[in-house]
Amino acid sequence: MQRTFLAFQHNAKLHSLPAVVTAVRSVAVLEEANRGLFKQAADDNHVVVTDKTIFHPQGGGQPSDVGVMTSADGASFDVAMVRMSAVNDGEVLHYGRFTNPASIFKPGDVVTHTIDSERRNLYSRYHTAGHVLGAAVRHLLAKQIANFDELKASHFPDSAACEFQGLIEGKWKDAIQARVDEYVGRDMPVEIDWWDEGDFRDNGLERLIPDRKAMGMADDEKFRVVKIVGAEVYPCGGTHVDSTELCGRTSVKKISRAKGTSRVSYLLP
Repeated sequence: MQRTFLAFQHNAKLHSLPAVVTAVRSVAVLEEANRGLFKQAADDNHVVVTDKTIFHPQGGGQPSDVGVMTSADGASFDVAMVRMSAVNDGEVLHYGRFTNPASIFKPGDVVTHTIDSERRNLYSRYHTAGHVLGAAVRHLLAKQIANFDELKASHFPDSAACEFQGLIEGKWKDAIQARVDEYVGRDMPVEIDWWDEGDFRDNGLERLIPDRKAMGMADDEKFRVVKIVGAEVYPCGGTHVDSTELCGRTSVKKISRAKGTSRVSYLLP
């Protein structure tokens, strides 16, 4: 099974893109592992696979894009969720419903992807803001908190937060907010680059080298990184705005602690 080319990782400004259909499957015939990705699916819903995609699949803390696919003969497919296949490595599954059940795509059809641009921008702002928050906390507290490390993050608008190893007391909230405000106000460029292990080492960031085998990557593939210029670098496959200022006011909501970890939640306007 050929991997789906993730066009959005190379040009996130593409909000429309022609692609070739490689498979159309009803949810009813999906493998159990893939069916489990779409828990609310009805049997008459479908999954469409194309050779490339501008739809960001849910993952890395970022929600999936939504939108529509259309073909020249008028067939239309509403994309409600996008996930990476749990069975076929690198295959992107676009889940949704055909507008007319009697008019569906077939392999070989050329279709046009169109994403919901407003929602993409919101998710991109949240994802970049999460990295800004992570950078602010690291720069403030890496030497202040025992066993400090960045763990994971959620960039979903209703549950956005970054998690850290170590106990961050509530007294740090104002300082974190001030540092986040500084980074947003400085309008720091956000750039995408592609690194191999040597690039991480050359930049003193060995701790960030991803597990190539766990990601199913070939030995000569490079890792995608997002650079908050002047702050931090993160291995990241998500979408982002072009500068920190475009995140908008990033409000630190609260700091919660449990079992040796801290969760710093945030909100955008």
